[in-house]
Amino acid sequence: MNRPVFKRKIYDEILEWKENHSDKYALLIKGARRVGKSTITEEFARNEFRSYILIDFAHTNRAIETLFDDMYNLDFFFLQLQQLTGTRLYEKESVIIFDEVQLLPKARQAIKYLVADGRYKYIETGSLLSKKNTKDILIPSEEHKISMYPMDFEEFLWAIGDEISADTIRTLLQNGKAAGNAMHRNLMRVFRLYMLIGGMPQAIETYIAQNNLQAVDEVKREIVDLYEEDFTKIDGTGLAGDIFDAIPANLSGNASRYVLASAKEGIRSKQVRELIPDMLRSYTVNIAYHANNSGVGMALEKDAGRYKLFTSDVGLFVTLAFKDKDYTENVIYNKLLSDKLDVNLGYVYDSLSFTRRSLSWLSVPINRKKQASNNYSTSCR
Repeated sequence: MNRPVFKRKIYDEILEWKENHSDKYALLIKGARRVGKSTITEEFARNEFRSYILIDFAHTNRAIETLFDDMYNLDFFFLQLQQLTGTRLYEKESVIIFDEVQLLPKARQAIKYLVADGRYKYIETGSLLSKKNTKDILIPSEEHKISMYPMDFEEFLWAIGDEISADTIRTLLQNGKAAGNAMHRNLMRVFRLYMLIGGMPQAIETYIAQNNLQAVDEVKREIVDLYEEDFTKIDGTGLAGDIFDAIPANLSGNASRYVLASAKEGIRSKQVRELIPDMLRSYTVNIAYHANNSGVGMALEKDAGRYKLFTSDVGLFVTLAFKDKDYTENVIYNKLLSDKLDVNLGYVYDSLSFTRRSLSWLSVPINRKKQASNNYSTSCR
């Protein structure tokens, strides 16, 4: 059975690249694993081009990989590629997709010559793009880069078949109106549901198919496990994974900054600072730096040694907070569903506030609790 393709706002960004930049640049879509990069890219190629070839470097065969060993004769390269994939390419009307391009760096390096050739368009998708998997290649300057994040609240509403609530919320906020009691209850119910499920497409798909939050939680646990395995590629010592796992404990402790000892005893701030850039590039975490004056440029006021970390998806945060316990012990699910979230669990709302783009579709800002956001400004990757 084919998996559903959810409506995503990034589709318009990809279309803008095709119309305005694709003659001179390949498109590079960066984002965490499982956010839907491959799905939306193939959907776009299917809709907007006459034909496409998708090369998934996580599953491709050796014959296709070896094509990138010699890019001198592009005529022969394209001839072999069409033969191996069984797909015909049409000049100016076809796109070639390099999925998980970080797994074959020489394919990314080849983008420079492929774009200059001009026959076809190119889209790359990548996660865990770091210095480690690009140190031996010339990174092409012919890349138009965009970022993909978990589905925001409006996209979640679209996915569950609600085309009305987002516009209702916008109208209320723009006109400074309060929702009536019944409307408020309905809007908050679906908002709390989003907080529990989050914006990972696989989690939303499971909710729609099974209407069971335990099944959703199992999917999210698999994603968390996947991220923790990926962290070993960033840091073989396991420290990056420990930092990620300790995010809920740091937020629940209401500390004014990320407490290093909560991740591992005896670690030094220098060790963590060296890992943070690669963790941000993985798009699995967001960071909020302390700033004494948030009204001026971030570069002038941020304190690089004082920050808080957040997961990139609020639904994953809910699961991560009780990762070592059974689903039935995760009190956040029951308390949020019944609208009885304790004050000491308010960090769940804080986590949502710093989730990249979860609420950015609103035309007016959302006010956070003062104690949660005072003097902190987000700097998300």
